[in-house]
Amino acid sequence: MATDKEIRLTIFRKMIRLEYIGGRHTSIDNLPKGFPRSERGAVTKVVRKMLKEGYLIVKVKPDSLHVSIDPAALPQIRREIELDE
Repeated sequence: MATDKEIRLTIFRKMIRLEYIGGRHTSIDNLPKGFPRSERGAVTKVVRKMLKEGYLIVKVKPDSLHVSIDPAALPQIRREIELDE
């Protein structure tokens, strides 16, 4: 079972790699993809926490919520990733 920190860093890495920063966004339903089904509830919890902390920007679409990384938070996110490596 992955910790909240591991889930968070995995999501950040994925979003940076796919360039979901600022104007480019993805459905919030896509974030748990790639995690085991048993951890998807934990992923959803971590994503909600990331939204509250201001790391993600929300764009409301008719079908679902879409999210991207807040460009202002990107330097802090990169520092967190570097400290983990």
